[in-house]
Amino acid sequence: MAREQKLCFVIMGFGRKTDLSTGKTLDLDKTYKNIIKPAVEKAGFTCVRADEIQDSGLIDKSMYALLMQADLVVADISTYNPNAIYELGIRHGVRPFSTIIIKEQEGKIPFDLDHTRIFQYIHLGEDIGVDEAGRCQQSLSEMIENITKNKFIDSPLYDYIKDIEPPKLPLSEYKRIIGDLADREKHIFAISERARHLMDEGEFLSAKSLWAKASETVPNEPFFVQQLALSTYKSEHPTKLSSLIDALGIINTLSPDGDTNDPETLGLTGAIYKRMWESTSDIVQLKRAIYFYGKGFQIRRDFYNGENYALCLNLAANLEKDEDEKIYNLVSAKKAREKILEILSDLVTATDVDSRYKWEYATISNCYYGLKNEELGRKYEEIFMDLTKVEWEVKTFQESKAKLLEFIG
Repeated sequence: MAREQKLCFVIMGFGRKTDLSTGKTLDLDKTYKNIIKPAVEKAGFTCVRADEIQDSGLIDKSMYALLMQADLVVADISTYNPNAIYELGIRHGVRPFSTIIIKEQEGKIPFDLDHTRIFQYIHLGEDIGVDEAGRCQQSLSEMIENITKNKFIDSPLYDYIKDIEPPKLPLSEYKRIIGDLADREKHIFAISERARHLMDEGEFLSAKSLWAKASETVPNEPFFVQQLALSTYKSEHPTKLSSLIDALGIINTLSPDGDTNDPETLGLTGAIYKRMWESTSDIVQLKRAIYFYGKGFQIRRDFYNGENYALCLNLAANLEKDEDEKIYNLVSAKKAREKILEILSDLVTATDVDSRYKWEYATISNCYYGLKNEELGRKYEEIFMDLTKVEWEVKTFQESKAKLLEFIG
């Protein structure tokens, strides 16, 4: 007799998301791949994440059906994700049991959920630590086995309101939906993974077409728009300047009035304007880059924005004819780099290299070069180079370093 398939439906954000209550940016794909999916499969379930059904053409129908019928739902509400919280509410309304809420340990918990049991984990931003991933996989797998075996009520609705019957989905309809998902070979998550690999290989034009497909399929997902803008200007197709203009139009859809507080969007916008200045020598573009990088650094203490903010200030100081403005830019750049080193002080003082933080080491290196400490700049440059073998990452670092050294003298 064939073993009955048990389905776990995972609702969560995907890609890089910023928790605006803490300013911390998390790569939620790492949560899914390193904690949720392994734990779910270890407990004997087939795992489907919500974005993996986005290309079905019947997203709403499929999602609601799965929220009603899935044997288990895991809801990650990290970064205060409104979609995941809304879908969790639907699940609590249609199923009394077999729902698990998980969350990164920092950040805000909605008032209506702060009395509910929540499985918490530690996220480092770019990745999950190996020990933490192992601990969480084991604990979450045991929790899944426990709640599916005992079927205790975890929905507040069915806990507080007694003797109500949950709605039912016709079995034939559910089987049809599950069959459609099983037959489909391509999902949004697979598209985004392939696009990432192409970008690592420097194939930005090919990656651009995949990010465009993902963005068209899920038009309200900022991560796909950000990656589409990045791959567009990195492609330099058909020309460097035209690709920058195209990328600016793409990223501006996330902030049509320039009022975003998202550090990823601010950093990408700053990068586009900086490259437009390099192509045109138009000082207005450089000043716009300073504005967007500076906002990302000041609001969220984001080191990437801070490093580029300091570099652009040095570039502006070199062009400035007013002596007071020149001194102001140089002092501001120095203070920004000192602040970044303070933010990353744990890495600076650590005795061992942590491979999860390659871009942080690159930033530390550039900060020391900017502060004219060549010895420490070279030390952290060597660490970064040891941690990356991706050609475009090496090129990006070297270009930034060369420009910095050219203008600081």
